[in-house]
Formats: sequence, C-alpha cells, structure tokens
Amino acid sequence: MVTGAAGGMGSAVVRLLAQQGATVAAVDRDPVRLATLVGKLTADGLDVLARPADVASSTEAEAVVDDVERTVGPIDHLVNSAGVLRLGEAAETTDQDWHDTFAVNTNGVFFMSRAVVNRMIPRGRGAIVTIASNAAGTARWNMAAYAASKAAAISFTKCLGLEVARYNIRCNLVAPGSTDTPMLHGMHGDGRASVASITGDPAAYRAGIPLGKVASPQDVAHAVRFLLSEEAGHITMHGITVDGGATLGAQVS
Repeated sequence: MVTGAAGGMGSAVVRLLAQQGATVAAVDRDPVRLATLVGKLTADGLDVLARPADVASSTEAEAVVDDVERTVGPIDHLVNSAGVLRLGEAAETTDQDWHDTFAVNTNGVFFMSRAVVNRMIPRGRGAIVTIASNAAGTARWNMAAYAASKAAAISFTKCLGLEVARYNIRCNLVAPGSTDTPMLHGMHGDGRASVASITGDPAAYRAGIPLGKVASPQDVAHAVRFLLSEEAGHITMHGITVDGGATLGAQVS
C-alpha cells in the first residue's frame, strides 16, 4: 500500500514496486489523478489498484486498509508518501496552514501506520517506510510547518519501530531533499526550481547540492524499495537521506 500515490514520489514508488512483482494498492485523495495513474500502470501490465482515500481522516484510513485486506489480501508493506507543503515564515503561518500540514504529514502517517500495523502484528511480519524530508533535521526558511510535521513523523515512525520490532515488523524512513516533483516546482514560480536548489541561497542560509543535480522521484523510490526488501531485513528505525549531499551528510534525526 502506497499513500500519496498520485504525487511525484508516490507514483514512482508505486511503479517500481509493481515492476518488482508486487500487487500495489495505490491510495490518494485525488480520485481523478489516481485513476489516470492506475490506468497507465495497468495498461503496462502492472498489478495496481486504485483506492481513493484521505489519509488525514482516521475513519477513511481504517476503511481503506480494511477494504484492501478483505478484497486484495494481507498488506505486507506500507509506504507513507502523502504530503503537503505550505510555505511561509513561522510567525506568519496561519492556523489553517499549520493544521492542514500536520493533518496529512503527521496525522496521516499515524492513522495509516496504526491501521496497517494492527493487522501486521498477528501475522508477525511487515515493513513500513515513511517518506520524511531532509528539512526535518535542518532549518529551512519559509518551511517551519513542513519541517516540524516531518520531524514529528520521523519520531513517530522510530517509536513505532521500537514497539513492533518484537513482531518482526520493521519501520524505516527515507528523507529526500530537492526532488524533481510538482511540489518542488511549485516553490519557484519562475521555473528555476532545480537551478535554485542546486546553487543554494546564501541569503536563506541554504547550501546547494554537492552532486550538482536534484533527485529524481526514482532515486527516492529505489531507497524505499531497498528498505522494504529482505536486503534490509536487519534494518529498522533507520533513515536514508536522499539529497545529493545538500545537508552535508547530516542524518535523519
């Protein structure tokens, strides 16, 4: 199961996992974009199912997990990819922007993880990957709400991982930096999102990207696939930062 499946990173994760032979339940609150994505993937012969739901609702999270478990089968892997970004300085952030950011980025991770892990526990197996952000551990101008919500999601995922390790359930994190997605391009109205990310912004105390390029959604998807796989069978409560060195080797905190 992959949330935020119609987004840039989510859709890349869905495609890669399906190409690896998995049956993927693709969850997104935008039914039109979700149907378009799933239509393309199924046309390519991939086993992907559309499941519209809003992860910010605990009721919808429980319902979509229950539906997939009943109609498709046990959920072995969950990828929390749904996310929203509301830009603005901390002192000027509105109540609504703060609420909306945490509703998806933090509450959504909690609701979906809780619903899935309670079904994984009796089976004694499973893996969860939460897509966080390198901003969770490195201060970013105009991103206080986003960074705080991702930091909360990181702490929750690690605590969950500690508690369910005894059931052979692993919980890990992927922390992307600037990635070639609509979210990144929406931050720069002049079409220079990639260039701005690579060169950095000294005025905002932001370093550039040492590798000289932004990540592709596939870069993030490959890190997710690894953490879900048996190759990472002895890894839990760990984070992989996929940012081309933008945070100068800082670990997911």
